[in-house]
Amino acid sequence: MILQVIGSFLGVVGMSIVIGVPKKLILYSGAVGAIGWWVYLLIEVKYPSVVTMQAFAATMVVALISHVFARVLKAPGTVFLIPGIMPMVPGAGMYRTAYYSLKGNGELASYYLSQTVQIAGVIALAIFIMDSVFKIIQLKKQWK
Repeated sequence: MILQVIGSFLGVVGMSIVIGVPKKLILYSGAVGAIGWWVYLLIEVKYPSVVTMQAFAATMVVALISHVFARVLKAPGTVFLIPGIMPMVPGAGMYRTAYYSLKGNGELASYYLSQTVQIAGVIALAIFIMDSVFKIIQLKKQWK
């Protein structure tokens, strides 16, 4: 598990460099991705067959930390969020969908396509929920 979290950190740092995250924020972005992947792995230990729940919870944590870092470090939240969700993006699911489609196994291709769409959906939903929570908090502060 530790090696996967370290690998996630390094992958997110690499992604941050590629997309042009400011140098002083790259390690923070890596930390966001590593923590998100750690949450993903912790849930996988308890519920190994519920991939969508793993992606949802991990993305909620990534979005939360991204918002906190954005306020503390006075930077855009997307600087942390976009690279931070990279470990949860279902690239392997798309690969398997294409692979089994080309092999003529429509049943497995359909299964992996469905799973991939579900994971992508819960990632988007988690980001939306966390953004909404922070917008509500901001609105409450403005009304006081």
